[in-house]
Amino acid sequence: MKLTVTAFVSIDGVAQGPGGPDEDRSGGFERGGWVVPLFDDDTGAFIDEVFGRVDAFLLGRRTYDIFAASWPNATDPDELVAHRLNTLPKYVASTTLDDPEWGPTTVLDGDIASAVAELKSRPGRELQVHGSLGLVRTLHEHDLVDEYNLLTFPVVVGQGRRLFAERGLDTGMSLVETRSTSNGVIIAVYRRTARAGFGTMEVE
Repeated sequence: MKLTVTAFVSIDGVAQGPGGPDEDRSGGFERGGWVVPLFDDDTGAFIDEVFGRVDAFLLGRRTYDIFAASWPNATDPDELVAHRLNTLPKYVASTTLDDPEWGPTTVLDGDIASAVAELKSRPGRELQVHGSLGLVRTLHEHDLVDEYNLLTFPVVVGQGRRLFAERGLDTGMSLVETRSTSNGVIIAVYRRTARAGFGTMEVE
């Protein structure tokens, strides 16, 4: 399976708490829900496209708990996102989750990099990560992410954790697709290529 990450980011790179004020207040974050005023039908259509390709989910513990508290209440089989989340296999990176009630769920509590590499070797379309900021950073550092779906919202949050660590693995990307929405959300799909290149700008 191809490992893809779908992330909402602000212009200043913030990825923390996009969906609501209480989604993630870690580190004293007080500006959650910055996506809500800008999420439009075009953005929703792209998300539906993404969920149309998924065969399994890989989630961090915090995102899993947030999803498990709400998505099981959405029981309409015609609601694509809810149906996929509620019925497809979910793998959760956690050392503290013992008895997950939202199935089908498998807890990955050992070497995450090795476990994810094994999952990627299985047949299928996409193993998808949504949210799960800490997990995304771990996967990036182990060169495990094949594609990033980055949805950049036209807002400067001015506070919060960024998608990528301040210091981490350098990675080159190729742009696979780009589009913009009616509210100015820039959707870009990037595919991992190799290590990043560096040089010096010369003026002639």
